[in-house]
Amino acid sequence: MAGERRTTPLADGCAAPHACPRPLRLDVLAHAPYFATLSRAEIVALDERAQVRGYAEGEAIYHAGRPAEHLFLLASGRVKVLRPALDDSDVLVEVITPGATFGSVAALGHSTYPDTAVALTVSCALRISAADLRAVMGRHPAVALAVLDEVSHRLEEAQEHVRRLSGGTVEQRIAAALLVLAAKLGEPRGTSTLLQLPLSREDLAAMTGTTTESVSRTLSKWRRAGLIETGRRWTSLSDRAALAAIAGTTLAPGPVRPR
Repeated sequence: MAGERRTTPLADGCAAPHACPRPLRLDVLAHAPYFATLSRAEIVALDERAQVRGYAEGEAIYHAGRPAEHLFLLASGRVKVLRPALDDSDVLVEVITPGATFGSVAALGHSTYPDTAVALTVSCALRISAADLRAVMGRHPAVALAVLDEVSHRLEEAQEHVRRLSGGTVEQRIAAALLVLAAKLGEPRGTSTLLQLPLSREDLAAMTGTTTESVSRTLSKWRRAGLIETGRRWTSLSDRAALAAIAGTTLAPGPVRPR
């Protein structure tokens, strides 16, 4: 079994940006929490007005401090969101998966982007202008309510992230971060959970408020203990219960494979 896990990931992704086909865009828009109440005709109209952008791995989608003019909806790939800290470092606050919105406009309470978004893998996103979002909100109160709910949810997540960084040992924070990622992005592989994405030591350090050296030492220790396995562009959690014990948390239910 261990030998099988070391062969993962099973396939490599594309190396260049690509555009997502219209059926995929329409499906993502129809299932996005903001727009779930819109009719098919309204979804089609919104898709026609949205701009489609493909991004290479490592390419910035927007930068913190720039005017917040667009809301983004991820159609394919993975995107990491980095927030500037007071010491000029970046804190990884979220990994975006297909179907989720990111970015900001005035309707979400920001005149400038509070964070930087970078494609973690080759990605495709729909870019919706502030004017188009305001027009949809004006015509559909349910969309406006969904936007307000999202603002509240993002505030709660930001507070939870600060709480995780403010206490606990380095090992506790790293274990907690891996478990959060596993719950959101993990793929079941027998008794293990696979994180099939290029998560670097720098990314984990930015997510847990520690150094890359501390992350490397901790992961090496856990590999020797059989808690995790790692390879190029993947991490496998072999013993989530042990990691939960280190993190001091209750083990969440097994992951659901993302769309």
